[in-house]
Amino acid sequence: MTKAPGPADASDPKVYGWCPGALRPMMSGDGLVLRIRAPQGRLSQDQARAIASLSERFGNGLIDLSARANLQLRGITADSYPALIAALQDLGLVDHDSAAEARRNVILTPLWQPEDISHRIATQLEQALRDAQDLSLPGKFGFVVDAGESPRLRDCAGDIRIEASGAELLLLADGADYGKVVSAKTAAKAALDLARWFLQQGGAPEGRGRMQPLIARRGPPTSHITPRRTSTPSPMIGHCAIGQLVGLEFGQITAQALATLAEQGALRLTPWRMLLVEGARDLTARHLPGLILDARDPRLRVSACTGAPGCLQALSATRDLARDLARFVPEGQLLHVSGCAKGCAHPGPAPLVLTATAPDTFALIHHGKAGDQPLRVSLRADALRAAPQILTEGS
Repeated sequence: MTKAPGPADASDPKVYGWCPGALRPMMSGDGLVLRIRAPQGRLSQDQARAIASLSERFGNGLIDLSARANLQLRGITADSYPALIAALQDLGLVDHDSAAEARRNVILTPLWQPEDISHRIATQLEQALRDAQDLSLPGKFGFVVDAGESPRLRDCAGDIRIEASGAELLLLADGADYGKVVSAKTAAKAALDLARWFLQQGGAPEGRGRMQPLIARRGPPTSHITPRRTSTPSPMIGHCAIGQLVGLEFGQITAQALATLAEQGALRLTPWRMLLVEGARDLTARHLPGLILDARDPRLRVSACTGAPGCLQALSATRDLARDLARFVPEGQLLHVSGCAKGCAHPGPAPLVLTATAPDTFALIHHGKAGDQPLRVSLRADALRAAPQILTEGS
């Protein structure tokens, strides 16, 4: 029997193997994309206001929050780029060396408290990565620090993890169920040692690679013998001990909305398509148009990449379709609408996936990734809107 054509059969997308940074921007369909890795994932009110102003002055006023808790400014022109970088460096948000900036790829649990164990480890790790000039890691290689009593970043992308496991602190290679016990003082150095082990074991033979495939091939280091404990689900939109969590539709916010939000408090960037507003308690939709303040909002059941024309790899627009289908996605499930087979907005499997194969044409995948074998092909966007039950038929 002939194999059904899948998303990868149509105009295979280009895989860059790296993510845009501030000092290494990436061209997209709406101009340069510039990524800001804010230290400790936090923006003061002044920094957030300044970013909003810079986005409108030098870009198109659209700002993405990535799954790695970074901000992406969009629509930057080549002519305006140098002035923008200088302004961001003045704000303390960009390193002066592109290699150091690329290494400083750390996700810190957004629920940290000043000088707690997570905060101290992340601060030490960021500095150690800046100083590690001999360490040449792949562009997408990252670290996760989640050392609080209730780890919440298990589902976030990261190659080396430092997380609480009961009363112990574990260093983990992504993909392994066993780790090495470390302390707050030794964790940062141990993480860099594990990164060097990854390179020595051939994890990035051509400058690309991730920890999980390496672990699948050869297992973790022999010193990693302590079993990993369970983690806690990511928090919901609403109040938490630090302040209030606010959702972003498709992880995007306008410069105007960011400036408005910054009036309420300092902002912490999360990998959950949410911003945490420090000290906030009574944010309402009246104050924050376009943001998601209700944990039951159906838009939280869909994810979608930038899509065409904003992304040069995308074969179709994505977000209007995702928005229209959101209310038909069953509670507890997720619909991922991807402009190409790379699946950047949700790299892991999802219960429901639509992958563009041509303008306004999609393949349907159940319980898989954007590039997996489809259940149905050549589904038109207007047909999906007219009969959304197509999404779950046969599931």
